[in-house]
Amino acid sequence: MVDWDDEAKLPISIQADLLSLNRSSLYYKPVGPSPEELFIKHRIDEIYTKHPYYGSRRIAALLNAEGLVINRKAVQRHMREMGIAGITPGPNLSKRSLEHRIYPYLLRNLKITHPNHVWGIDITYIRLQKSWMYLVALIDWYSRYVVSWEIDQTLEIDFVLEAVKRAFLVARPEILNSDQGSHFTSPKYTDLVLENTIKISMDGKKRALDNIITERLWRTIKYEEVYLKEYNSPREARKEIGNFIQFYNHERLHQALGYKTPASVYGL
Repeated sequence: MVDWDDEAKLPISIQADLLSLNRSSLYYKPVGPSPEELFIKHRIDEIYTKHPYYGSRRIAALLNAEGLVINRKAVQRHMREMGIAGITPGPNLSKRSLEHRIYPYLLRNLKITHPNHVWGIDITYIRLQKSWMYLVALIDWYSRYVVSWEIDQTLEIDFVLEAVKRAFLVARPEILNSDQGSHFTSPKYTDLVLENTIKISMDGKKRALDNIITERLWRTIKYEEVYLKEYNSPREARKEIGNFIQFYNHERLHQALGYKTPASVYGL
């Protein structure tokens, strides 16, 4: 269907006639996730945000200790759908295609000395009242400045590529670090980075803390924004998270930066 704005919406009956479709089929809405599924996913998100080194076995054990009867296989399925790293088998954010190249981790013992020396990129789960979304961000590790971000309702690679392209309009880092997820081993991503003469760095397998700066960003966004609110819609989530990132970059004083803002350290 055509994506019309609210002021110029084409009546559904005319759209159906134009597309030779049965009008009743256009009113079908897919069944959303159950309250139980949402509760489990949201709780897994809380656990993983606090302990990004936890795998499905430990998360399942913790959920059962809290009174939820759930096996490890079900936790793995939820984590795959959430795009959380470190679990197999099955197609998920962190499981790369076998033909995709893996790049070495370049940051061990590296002293990061200036803006645009090293950036990190990662994707995280954002909870809504009745569903969820995915947030991708590129952050300058020296200043903690969020250079670019994008949010989407699916894990298709397009929103990642859009965020990367927008970031490269601001600057280009010497090194761009990610995990070994399928988005970041995809030639669509690696070719885009390499054609901009940027070195690719990837976390070691099952080493969530190799990307610790970005993990801290996720914790900040969730504890200071997402977990304090109940987003009613994707539009509301996008607006409120965008407002928070603006605040984070330009107003929030960062202890590790000597109580300066990321934007001021980045040079803006």
